[in-house]
Amino acid sequence: MEEQRRKVYVEVEVTHRVDGSARPHLITFENGEKYEIDRVIQRCRAASTKVGGTGIRYTVQVCGIPTFLFDEENGKWFVEAK
Repeated sequence: MEEQRRKVYVEVEVTHRVDGSARPHLITFENGEKYEIDRVIQRCRAASTKVGGTGIRYTVQVCGIPTFLFDEENGKWFVEAK
């Protein structure tokens, strides 16, 4: 049985490069928890099928575990939290 997920907006430290690409480095939750992004695995335009919303979906590795980070392209970022 799949766990229930919810959309959680997060603060993200990002480097914007001159070629227009963005590279997220750090995710900070409202409670102050911080998670360093080990690496970006993939970047593509996609929708979140678990919590709704669309934008640029980054498949990132955090603490060795792949997860999705979404950029709604309006300055807001979210994750599919447990």
